[in-house]
Amino acid sequence: MIAFEDLTPGRVFQFGSTVVDHDEMIEFARRFDPQPFHLDEAAGKESIFGRLAASGWFTAGLWMRLYVDGLLLDSTALGSPGGDEVAWPAPVFASDELFGSLEVLEARRSASKPWMGLITLRAWMRRGTADSADVVYRARFTGMFGSREVPQR
Repeated sequence: MIAFEDLTPGRVFQFGSTVVDHDEMIEFARRFDPQPFHLDEAAGKESIFGRLAASGWFTAGLWMRLYVDGLLLDSTALGSPGGDEVAWPAPVFASDELFGSLEVLEARRSASKPWMGLITLRAWMRRGTADSADVVYRARFTGMFGSREVPQR
């Protein structure tokens, strides 16, 4: 089980990949982000993207699923108070294979709750390979993780 003490600055987690499903991409857009270039092939072709593009929030959801399966379900995760950055530097398309990763930037024990640590994390999603320079999603946020060394009160 991954705990606060395991999340040291510089540590990188590779979560594997997911393939963007065309129908899921459109269903998400229909429900949550119904802009024409997310819903309609012709509108996508006429857009800045040149074809139907996934919502950035759909991309964030794909990364979140990889994060949950790759780390959170086997950790002392306690949630997140939020972040200060989210970016979609490149569009995502149906059938893209996306690779998720996470880097630990900073770690500090909570002064008011010593049984918990606050971890500054950088999320990445890349198209093509895990080491690709083609970044399609990037975020920076804080994760809260329980400590193995100090019991919760």
